Amino acid sequence: MKITDVKVYLARDRRTYCFVVVETDEGISGLGASGIGARELAVQGAIAHFKPLLIGQDPFRAEHIWQLLFRGGFYPAQRILTAAIAAIDIALWDIKGKALGVPVYELLGGRARDRVLTYNHNHGETVEELVACCQRSVDEGWKALRWKLAHKADDILEPDAAVRDGIKEIAALRMALGDEIKLALDVHTRLNMVHSLWLCQEAEQYRPFFIEDPLRVENAESYRNLRRRTAVPLAAGEQYNSKWEFRQVIEEELIDYARIDPCICGGITEAKKIAAACETHYIELALHNPIGPVATSAFLHLCLSVPNCAVLELPRRPGENLSDLVLNQPEWQDGYLLPPTSPGLGIEFNPEALSKYPFSMNEPTHLRRADGSVTNW
Repeated sequence: MKITDVKVYLARDRRTYCFVVVETDEGISGLGASGIGARELAVQGAIAHFKPLLIGQDPFRAEHIWQLLFRGGFYPAQRILTAAIAAIDIALWDIKGKALGVPVYELLGGRARDRVLTYNHNHGETVEELVACCQRSVDEGWKALRWKLAHKADDILEPDAAVRDGIKEIAALRMALGDEIKLALDVHTRLNMVHSLWLCQEAEQYRPFFIEDPLRVENAESYRNLRRRTAVPLAAGEQYNSKWEFRQVIEEELIDYARIDPCICGGITEAKKIAAACETHYIELALHNPIGPVATSAFLHLCLSVPNCAVLELPRRPGENLSDLVLNQPEWQDGYLLPPTSPGLGIEFNPEALSKYPFSMNEPTHLRRADGSVTNW
């Protein structure tokens, strides 16, 4: 079997998407996705560079192809390139599973669990609205909930006010929902050390599942400083692109949950290695997945196959997102995703539906402080 073509499809509904289809001379194709939102044209350009290297390759040689793409341009790949590699790598695993007639998780060592816990996204303009939204989620069957540190409607985020609101929110949610529901507050890298420490220390008494991305991730030394000053569980890593970037926070045990995004960090091939490194330090996985149904299916296979998966992010349940473009999406039941049984990823791509989702460039919200300075989105 040889690779004969690599096709890129761009789409948009509530967010933008970059899908990749790898075709072979035996008529088996694989489907993958990139995780870099709002920069899909850059990923598309990276794949155009990779395509001549891929034509004629054996799609079963996922590790070899990963090394070729990551190292072949002399400069080590960073986020745009690793997101392109990720889409290709996931498609290669899909091809292999289809060719062998088994789900991808069987190729990764078989199922380590029978189902995968998921958490959704919740929001509200006020504490009362947030509590009501989360209560509806619990009524639907969700066991774990996530919400994001709030900013004002005019795209202003002032740290003092944001932290005060965050503390009120987690206190109200714990009071309203009880001890059994897992609560995850996503700071989204918006705070500095002083405010993040304030939030984390105050949150300890409410026993959150984790505080996500309490700091920017460029400097892991700051996580060392935060880690030794709070007992609240910390989650980070969605912006990391490889095992090398994860190395320090894993080896020094600076996080409790690794927010691996296989659609950014080089696909299933690389994510499996990061998961193994986490296992040696008793760090569990809380996979980053705001990307859509192709990513959900790929990440589900990884989560099923590793021993240290805690939860998978799932903003929308299967079937609620691009159901006519990505067919045969996995089953969600009472807060969990269930193992697919079809070969490969278990999903099918229907390019005829693309006309319903015309691509247009999308820029994320640009937050700022009250003085006009830039802060993270």
